[in-house]
Amino acid sequence: MHTVKEAATITGLTEHAIRFYTDKGLVPSVQRNQNNIRMFDEESINWLHGIRCLKQSGMPIGVIKEYVDLCLQGDSTIPQRSALMMEHKEAALAKLEEAKLHVAHLEEKTALYQAILEHRSPDTTNPGNWDKMQHMHSDVFYSPAVQKV
Repeated sequence: MHTVKEAATITGLTEHAIRFYTDKGLVPSVQRNQNNIRMFDEESINWLHGIRCLKQSGMPIGVIKEYVDLCLQGDSTIPQRSALMMEHKEAALAKLEEAKLHVAHLEEKTALYQAILEHRSPDTTNPGNWDKMQHMHSDVFYSPAVQKV
């Protein structure tokens, strides 16, 4: 049997994370000793490794709980667990596409800043000065006349 501290060393998780996961019901085999201290057997350590893996994939705690509950029901839930993983994969792919859009936008902004630093473009990045100028970026049009409609 392992203490929280030992489980943290074994799994690479923090003690705080382990306590959080056990409080959320994600480690069904965790036990308590006579002093109500969490104790982890090898099955509990395996659950913690599994949780870490799922968490590293970006899976939310609520979905991990659903996964744990399905696992506890046995092999008959393999189709549901597979569907859960596919849904999580689709959500991760959607986030990836969104992140690509963020990077593209940031590339435009950093190119603009480079042009400003090289004195090839006026500084149009400070919102405090936008009422003094009329300009257009590829993503937003700023104009005092348009704003006072």
